[in-house]
Amino acid sequence: MTETEYHAHFLNGISTIPEDAFSEILKIAKLKDYKANTQIVKLNETPSKVYMLVSGIVRCYLSTESGKEFNKNFFLPISFFGSLTALLKKQPSLFVFEALSDCRVYEVHYDKLMLLSKKHKSVNMLYSKVLESVYVAYEKRLIELISLDATERYLEMRKQIAQIDDLIPQYHIASYLGITPVQLSRIRKKIDGC
Repeated sequence: MTETEYHAHFLNGISTIPEDAFSEILKIAKLKDYKANTQIVKLNETPSKVYMLVSGIVRCYLSTESGKEFNKNFFLPISFFGSLTALLKKQPSLFVFEALSDCRVYEVHYDKLMLLSKKHKSVNMLYSKVLESVYVAYEKRLIELISLDATERYLEMRKQIAQIDDLIPQYHIASYLGITPVQLSRIRKKIDGC
């Protein structure tokens, strides 16, 4: 199975996409490689694209005026990301999306995707299913923040991201959990008995 066939198979697992519609998606998509630490979407940049992560790890974070960063999310293959509110409102992004490792992504121009979704019901259904999955993940994260303590959130994160401690720097994990790296180190020692 080629890389493109694999991605078509993945998309068909979300919602059935006929071959002609998939061909049109490929025409508006560009496969692009990003080096680690590259900002894919920059702060205050008005974005025009949505992304499907094929390989690597991307983080989404908010940066304060003083330069402090708060990690909102991590994306692993295969997942979709983009600054949706900024895309919908055609305004600058409040979030930064940065490659934590070398990444390969499909970039899709959002407006062209919306035109394609009007033309093909299957593309519209795919878009709806992706939005549903994004909302479910957002709601799950909100519930975790409200109902779980830092240790429970970390354990949940370890379930979701295998070998997280090898893939993502400790200070990024701590930021995502809303704790300091020292607190995370204590939690890890307590859990792993190190």
